[in-house]
Amino acid sequence: MARLSQLSVPLQVAAAAVAGFAGVTIIFLLLFFLCSGRKKAAGSRNLQAQSASEFSSIAYLGRSLHRISMPELIAATNNFDNSAVVGDGSFGLVYKGKLADGQLVAVKKLNTDAFQGLREFEAEMETLGRVSHENIVKILGYCKSSGDRILVYEYVANGCLDQWLHGDPPTPVSTRLTWPIRVNLIRGVAAGLAYLHDGCRPKIIHRDIKASNVLLDEEFQAHIADFGLARRVDNPSHSHVSTQVAGTMGYMPPEYKDGLRATTKGDVYSFGVLMLEVATGRRPNLAVEEKENGTVRQVWLVDWARQLVGQGREMEAVDQTLTEDGLEPPSVKEFFRIACSCITDNPGERPLMADVVSMLDPL
Repeated sequence: MARLSQLSVPLQVAAAAVAGFAGVTIIFLLLFFLCSGRKKAAGSRNLQAQSASEFSSIAYLGRSLHRISMPELIAATNNFDNSAVVGDGSFGLVYKGKLADGQLVAVKKLNTDAFQGLREFEAEMETLGRVSHENIVKILGYCKSSGDRILVYEYVANGCLDQWLHGDPPTPVSTRLTWPIRVNLIRGVAAGLAYLHDGCRPKIIHRDIKASNVLLDEEFQAHIADFGLARRVDNPSHSHVSTQVAGTMGYMPPEYKDGLRATTKGDVYSFGVLMLEVATGRRPNLAVEEKENGTVRQVWLVDWARQLVGQGREMEAVDQTLTEDGLEPPSVKEFFRIACSCITDNPGERPLMADVVSMLDPL
């Protein structure tokens, strides 16, 4: 009996240890599931709040923008017929339409992709719904029906600048982009950007300035369009931190390669590239072939323009399709000088867009 009693003591200790371990494990499991439940509930509340915030934002903007019904847009675009397509935005097709009252409009039907379509819709509404400038395209209304998100703008008759520089103009008119017209439309883009950067609060960074995002009206005045990548700048450093690279190859500033912090100076760089494109008639994302000592080498537009400007050969860089009408060397040289000041690699050395407007005015 004594021997059995001596054996039972270790067994009792072991049993107590097992029981204690099991108890602690159960407590930890209960705490784990309790915390998980709270996180799920908090996540659900956050999603609901985000959804409510989105709806509230649209409702707020709806006070100044018309909410247009889907049946009216279907009638205006002949059921979004392919023959009505007049452009391709960053995240959707653009159709020419006529509303019931006879007004011509541009109707952008965003892609059905849930994330990109929602971001495009919100960005355009948050920016264009709050700005008003003669060189920025006007948004007239919107439609949100089931999975469709549609934005309605004023119709700008002469299409995009890209068509006039590199493709077929949208209408069979004999007007050409003379040098004075090119200087004037560039000045309009500069004025629109100056307004976005300094004329409204909070500041707005467009992040995708390029020829296809500049529309021309009947008098060839420029209107900045496509704000799907635009961001408002609320922080003191006047920058926006993004989780993805935004912009178009050839127009993006060099600092975007080192990080994803976007500033107004990024727009200035893209504008400088656009100036070079307008002056030379060359695409910034296609290399320029240059002959040197019997060999042909390819140089990007920015580097090619810098080289010619440094050698005082600006007139050789001008678009060969231009006539002599208004094409004066002093004006051309100053135009290229301003463009090169905008495309310096150091963002801090680039001018403000308001200063660019002042420099372009004498031209």
